[in-house]
Amino acid sequence: MIGRMRERVVAACDGASKGNPGPAGWAWVVADEGETPTRWEAGPLGRATNNVAELTALERLLTATDPDVPLEIRMDSQYAMKAVTSWLPGWKRNGWKTSAGKPVANQDLVVRIDELLDGRAVEFRYVPAHQVDGDPLNDFADRAASQAASAQQPAGSGLGSPEPPSAPDVPPTAPRRRSPTARTTRKGGGSARTLKAKFPGRCVCGRAYAAGEQIAKNAQGWGHPECRTADGQ
Repeated sequence: MIGRMRERVVAACDGASKGNPGPAGWAWVVADEGETPTRWEAGPLGRATNNVAELTALERLLTATDPDVPLEIRMDSQYAMKAVTSWLPGWKRNGWKTSAGKPVANQDLVVRIDELLDGRAVEFRYVPAHQVDGDPLNDFADRAASQAASAQQPAGSGLGSPEPPSAPDVPPTAPRRRSPTARTTRKGGGSARTLKAKFPGRCVCGRAYAAGEQIAKNAQGWGHPECRTADGQ
């Protein structure tokens, strides 16, 4: 547990899935007063979705920190943040059903997070992922989660693990890239232009793309052209 003398703890958490669903992992990191990572943990999830990985990371972070100390959590997952801040009250009122009357996805994790948040002072802060000048704590958690997803092995400061690598591993079974002149097709017959990535990043599928690779716009940002087509965007 974090010492009770701290006025506030700043942390970040993230999840990764190589294929969505595919090999997945979670990670969290806690910083000191200067926002330097001091304690972190990451673990494998086997085959799971990005959403499960993101929620698991949040649940593990809340479990590992002192509930009596105010906590700032930085995340790049809009889904996980909205699930436990905006949507959760309505889900509870509706008997754990969505506004469309369907069962809430990942209800067990959401219920557990709700229990861990009860009575705690927690501030959620959204930080965009994979930015050149992005949040360093979120980047650390992102790299640790990606490594856990790829290796399917636990890691962390408590295990004496080295800092997670800067570039996530790309599975050898990654789909073949389209040619530089390729165009993706929208559902319904439209088309979307591809362009070369100026900076490395990660697609919604969980796999990385390198600077210079062809990418296309999808519902959650930029990523592989074939993933945009697969989502039917």
